[in-house]
Amino acid sequence: MRFLHCSDIHVTQQYDPIAFRELGWRRSVAMLEHTIGGRSRAYAHASATLRAITADVERHAADHLLITGDLTAYATELEFQMARDALGSVGGSRVTCSVVPGNHDYFTPGSVQEGRFERHFRHLLESDFPEYCVAGPYPFVHLKGNDVAVVGLCSAMVPPFPGLASGLLGTDQLASFGDLLRDVRVRHRAVLVMVHHAPLDAAGQRDTFVHGLRDGDALLQLMTGPQYAVLHGHLHARFHHAATATRPHLFCAGSSTRIGDEGYWLIEVMDGRIRGGTIHAPRRSLTN
Repeated sequence: MRFLHCSDIHVTQQYDPIAFRELGWRRSVAMLEHTIGGRSRAYAHASATLRAITADVERHAADHLLITGDLTAYATELEFQMARDALGSVGGSRVTCSVVPGNHDYFTPGSVQEGRFERHFRHLLESDFPEYCVAGPYPFVHLKGNDVAVVGLCSAMVPPFPGLASGLLGTDQLASFGDLLRDVRVRHRAVLVMVHHAPLDAAGQRDTFVHGLRDGDALLQLMTGPQYAVLHGHLHARFHHAATATRPHLFCAGSSTRIGDEGYWLIEVMDGRIRGGTIHAPRRSLTN
């Protein structure tokens, strides 16, 4: 089977017409990054690029699209709607698409309290094994064919201040995931684990405390060898750490829609093992 993995889409609405007092203090602070920091330019074509990526699902004859968070820039209702629209028919069913939230999708307390991410993508979060869901809809399981299981975990949480962007799975979610891996219905399958934050950086080291997955070591200790892969984003660099006797594969999709670095992983799974992946750029026009 073939899986297309992308991340950190950052679909961005027009913020220029909005008064700072209407944004709330978190987004007001983030506007420095958005304007002076160049994010508005870097993600000017995010919606169009996401549409191009979804078109490539068919071009590559991929069986499933996996998106590991940060679909939005700052978790507004309009950005979630824009992201959902850009996914088109591929994003219409968990048969063809799975998503997990990133820290930008949980950017404000209000976005989490209203459940914006889960409301817009509820149909993609339904689990084949709901008995394992202990943190809202997470972890969810999507069985693919006879030998693959896609598992979605939530590491996102509201940052205490913009720029502090670490993630945490928590003991309940990790324990449930460990039980899931021992389930007779999963044990023989290749397992693709979706999470936003990175257990390891491009150099194979733990990310910083204020940016990384705080319990990433505990996650990796649950899986070893080529039967397993952790798919993530958050770090805007595309890399792969091959599986070893002490850890699973790790695929970071970088930021799939950032102008000048558009791309995604195409991951091959066969006979219950992850065989590797190749990097591709979306073929269609990236302009609006």
